[in-house]
Amino acid sequence: MSERRPRTPAAPAGSRRMDLEPVKSTRIYEEIVRQVKQLIAEGRLKSGDRLPPERDLAEKFMVSRTSVREALRALQSRGLIDIRAGEGAFVRDVSVETLIEPLALVILPHREAVGELFEARRLLEPAIAALAARRATRDEIAEMERILEDQAKEVAAGRTGMLQDTALHAAIANSAHNRAITRIVNALMDLLTQSREESLHTPGRPTRSHEDHRRILAAVQRRDEVAAHRAMLDHLIAVETLVTGAHGDDRRASPAAPRRKPHS
Repeated sequence: MSERRPRTPAAPAGSRRMDLEPVKSTRIYEEIVRQVKQLIAEGRLKSGDRLPPERDLAEKFMVSRTSVREALRALQSRGLIDIRAGEGAFVRDVSVETLIEPLALVILPHREAVGELFEARRLLEPAIAALAARRATRDEIAEMERILEDQAKEVAAGRTGMLQDTALHAAIANSAHNRAITRIVNALMDLLTQSREESLHTPGRPTRSHEDHRRILAAVQRRDEVAAHRAMLDHLIAVETLVTGAHGDDRRASPAAPRRKPHS
């Protein structure tokens, strides 16, 4: 069912011109995220600026408030805005993700560059999953469980679960308790948004992705660093194969994999 799109009201006199466009993409919340990030990158939204209220954004973008809410959550998870109860959403200080975003327009059309980004993910994210198995708090693990429950519902309803997919990888990175790692992973995820979305439209892929995520989380819950590293690497290889069509035993290599401690 398509969303009801209300007419855009005239901008009040003296208000800051934001040049927001009606959303046409089927990935509605991602298109909202893209436009807000563009405004930040161009300096039309600056650190400390408050975004318009949800209702106003829904009218300007001509989408539902639910889509606006999803976009705001995604922007918050990527470190671009702060959502303060009773106050609204505010732009944060310029982050690595914002600075690297313009590269996406250059990198994404080139398959070999996408392959290099996946190689970076294979080097980084399995090691991050291992750190999560060691460092994640109970609350952080509970949040991962909640995300996967939401993803299961989305997949069961025939949707891709892209929002939950992104949220889980961000939650795993956050649980490493290293801000540099969090920013790097978020930047990589942003750059690969289009290719990841394409992979999730492959028949059966959303279900497989959810199962992969369950294996990763199970290893984190057991505090099994080796299993978490292996589960994440297997997941990334499967996604990369779908996106790039790449094959090869070298991608099964597990650089810097944590070693099991010998039994005393």
